[in-house]
Amino acid sequence: MILFQCDYTHGAHPNIIERLAQTNLEQTPGYGEDHYCQEAAQLIRQACGGADLDVHFMVGGTQANFTVISSALRPYQGVLSAESGHINVHETGAVEACGYKVLPLPSSDGKITAQQVEQAVTAHWQDSTHEHIVQPGMVYISQPTEVGTIYTKEELTALSQVCRKFGLPLYADGARLACGLTAEGCGLTLADMARLCDAFTIGGTKMGALFGEAVVLTHPALRKDFRYLIKQKGGMLAKGRLLGIQFCELFQNDLYWQLGRHANSLAMEIRRACMEKGYPFLVDSPTNQQFPILPDSHLERLAEKYVYSYTQRMDESHSAVRFCTCWATRKEDVDQLVKDILAL
Repeated sequence: MILFQCDYTHGAHPNIIERLAQTNLEQTPGYGEDHYCQEAAQLIRQACGGADLDVHFMVGGTQANFTVISSALRPYQGVLSAESGHINVHETGAVEACGYKVLPLPSSDGKITAQQVEQAVTAHWQDSTHEHIVQPGMVYISQPTEVGTIYTKEELTALSQVCRKFGLPLYADGARLACGLTAEGCGLTLADMARLCDAFTIGGTKMGALFGEAVVLTHPALRKDFRYLIKQKGGMLAKGRLLGIQFCELFQNDLYWQLGRHANSLAMEIRRACMEKGYPFLVDSPTNQQFPILPDSHLERLAEKYVYSYTQRMDESHSAVRFCTCWATRKEDVDQLVKDILAL
């Protein structure tokens, strides 16, 4: 079977495995205070245009999300998110377990707009009983979203402006950030992310690392005492250098962005085959996640050779599914899938 159901089916990029092996017996301080973490943080700062920011390394995306959100909210506040946002539907209530409510906003494409945020905040304060209601205190987005769509530079700028108007920290979950920023039509750079967001993550787990996310903090209030929260939330890895080494490799010689472009390029081949076959799509995604709508009979035939993710039923005979490529997807596997799709 050939797996297309997610983008963490492989181990790690060979450069990372080689560097981990080379440094295996080296002695370093723990808890992210080693020179590899310092080097990786500096590489990320340089990629962000030399911005004044803090970089911390954590093991996984859920852990990073609830730690950042916990740092921003007061006990009576919640975080605005698209209803399909990862923190709302796919983290087993991790944010709520920390005592903070997720405030979902309707979305058909995985994104929320500046207008939605303004309306939600305004509606809260105009309600005469607002002291009895969870107060919007932060905005969470994913770049790219859970359905592979991207925020353009114009959209993120508008969100940033409305968040700053109301004093709401803007946090972007970048689990697949390399795919998002290298997607056609995005127009954003890492420096733009640092300028427009108060916090964001640079995903490693889905982008070539064995595990790990880089948490980037730009807002001074979020940066203060953040390591205390990392420790309290169980996120301070004793052998922190394992994270630093991986991000050192990812941010040398353009590797991180090469891996994102590779995943996107192969996903576009799957997309073109589906379009040639006449299949519609659940959403218009320019990234490594594609959501075609196929007849169930065709899906049954593809399932004999390929593993994909089921998304939702569209009618009595059609379903939307996800085909997901990654940094290590082989072109020959995509070529075979394309051939089989066109032969249906």
